[in-house]
Amino acid sequence: MKFTAEQIADILEGDIVGDPQVEVSKLSKIEEGVEGALTFLANPKYTPFIYSTKATIAIVNRDFEPEQEISATLIKVDDAYKSFSKLLEYYNQVKNNKVGIEQPSYASETATYGENVYLGAFSYLGENVKLGDNVKIYPQVYIGDNVTIGDNTTIYAGAKLYSETEIGKHCIINSGTIIGADGFGFAPDKNGAFQKVPQTGNVIIEDYVDIGSATTIDRATLGSTIIRQGVKLDNQIQIAHNVEIGKNTVIAAQTGIAGSTKMGENCLIGGQVGIAGHLTIGNNVRVQAQTGIGHRVKDGEKLYGSPAIDYGNYVKSYVHFKNLPGIIKTINELEKKVNGNS
Repeated sequence: MKFTAEQIADILEGDIVGDPQVEVSKLSKIEEGVEGALTFLANPKYTPFIYSTKATIAIVNRDFEPEQEISATLIKVDDAYKSFSKLLEYYNQVKNNKVGIEQPSYASETATYGENVYLGAFSYLGENVKLGDNVKIYPQVYIGDNVTIGDNTTIYAGAKLYSETEIGKHCIINSGTIIGADGFGFAPDKNGAFQKVPQTGNVIIEDYVDIGSATTIDRATLGSTIIRQGVKLDNQIQIAHNVEIGKNTVIAAQTGIAGSTKMGENCLIGGQVGIAGHLTIGNNVRVQAQTGIGHRVKDGEKLYGSPAIDYGNYVKSYVHFKNLPGIIKTINELEKKVNGNS
């Protein structure tokens, strides 16, 4: 896809300094700019690159005044960083605006879908699947029976949505993600062998949820595993059966949450965090990377360590931990002096 400086300026409501008809077909960092690329200057420390970049178009702040000759056409805007982000979003929308049904693919006769739907090759739609308007299903996606997907949601290649799953509007499900597989439910019999407990619930994903690649969200034993509106999940996260994640919570990669834990709203969870089952995590909780949580967490707590303790206490304690050999040496010397004087 190619865009002229004039088209970009119209999208961003910017002013052009240079040739309005020059075209770009790619994006680049300013220090790596090449002919035919669009870049931006927002951080002052990158200003020297504006004079050497080979990029064809550069987005800059309105107050930018060049001190040397610049080969790129400039588009001046109120905020170069925000404008470039807006342009990236627009570019993705145009790039991903696929429509139609590719073959080979399979859609059950009972499946229904709205307008401007894209169904990629080798994708599968089971019985009674319902797709909203502008839904994009990329190749090799499996969608089981009775799944519903809301308007403007995108499911990328290779994702698997098991039966009864409900996906809201404006969601993004990345490649390799599995939603609705059986929860890890087993019960020992009288001989100590573990028998599977049927997992008869489902998964509900509300609106504006982003889910990274290779993340797994298990169906509930009974009821629903629920991911609330605005949640953002990184890659390779495990969410077990009957877990509930509150609105606008963000969770980084390789975190695992055990069954039936309820997490509040607006939490920030670092990478490789482990959270035990049947817990309540409050709202606005902050958890540092590699923390292990095995107890109830109140609203607003900041945690670190395994098992987790108050973040401030952990940092203070760690200072002493690093100095532990010296502290022990001092204690031993004091003991010798005390014992020598006794």
